[in-house]
Amino acid sequence: MAPTFTNDYRHFAVTKGHGTKGLSDLQLDSLPEQYIQPVEERLDMTKVLKEESIPVIDMSNLDDPNVADQIVAAAEKWGFFQIVNHGVPVEVLENVQEATRRFFALPVEEKIMFTQDKSPTNSVRLTTSFLPKVDKVLEWKDYLSILVSDEKSSEFWPSACKHEVMEYVEKSKLVMKRLLKALMQGLNVDMESKESLIMGSTRINLNYYPVCPNPELAIGVGRHSDVSSLTFLLQDNVGGLFIRKMETDTWISVPPLKGAIVINIGDALQILSNGKYKSAEHCVAANGSNNRISVPIFVNPRPEEIIGPLPEVLKNGEKPIYKQVLYSDYVKHFYRKSHDGKNTLEFAKI
Repeated sequence: MAPTFTNDYRHFAVTKGHGTKGLSDLQLDSLPEQYIQPVEERLDMTKVLKEESIPVIDMSNLDDPNVADQIVAAAEKWGFFQIVNHGVPVEVLENVQEATRRFFALPVEEKIMFTQDKSPTNSVRLTTSFLPKVDKVLEWKDYLSILVSDEKSSEFWPSACKHEVMEYVEKSKLVMKRLLKALMQGLNVDMESKESLIMGSTRINLNYYPVCPNPELAIGVGRHSDVSSLTFLLQDNVGGLFIRKMETDTWISVPPLKGAIVINIGDALQILSNGKYKSAEHCVAANGSNNRISVPIFVNPRPEEIIGPLPEVLKNGEKPIYKQVLYSDYVKHFYRKSHDGKNTLEFAKI
């Protein structure tokens, strides 16, 4: 049953656990006021560059040094690129997308068992918006977030997606390691000695962006950069991901490519590289005609790691831009506030 007053929409979506999918299913005539973004936070389509796109890198021949050079160049200039011929089987990608749709199609009574108050484990949580207790204006998105620690951790994952999520993570690990190895070589850093620092923990999100009334007034995800070392994103064919071009106040669409994975540099790697690699600000537009899903894997340092410019990066006398910070402190700072572009990086600056 639809909420009777506008003020009930937050309660319906957040407290009752219906999320934006529940609101979308009501087929509302207009966007609830809690989701109407201030003008400056809406995606201005007049500032989207049509003629530019991020690099697409063919990973079929990783022995070719040109491939590593392309990865490093993309990380330096864009902070975003797409990879094709990466080795993750197409059926694995299709299966995890289908599992995402299956989970969000579950009755709300089943899904709310994974909300923060009811989840059987701290490593699995279903939420809506970004931080519904903090966000003054809510984002038009629901997501299931899973911390992947080991095989046993999957015991409490939703059965609707457990197998497919585990398979996607497992099949992606080698590709993520190869990407990070190329990026470390670009810094003259030995990957083996830094593996636990750079890719010590993994989180995966299943993101669901339902059809939105008045999408031009809403935002799927507000502008932000990730706190990861690297993000490994599978998006469906709907589109809606935009990155901010670093030198100008313009946006570039990241078009869906069948079988491709979108890679972006996170804040942790920007800090470790002393700014050589850039974490790009990005956002997701709301859509008025299609449901959209995406499945990012976040490759992170372990919470107890200290991150700062790597000694190898500074050995030629380069001055550090960032201080040494406890990674868990950095992440906590990110989760204390609504999305606000790349402002989290100020926490680590000297």
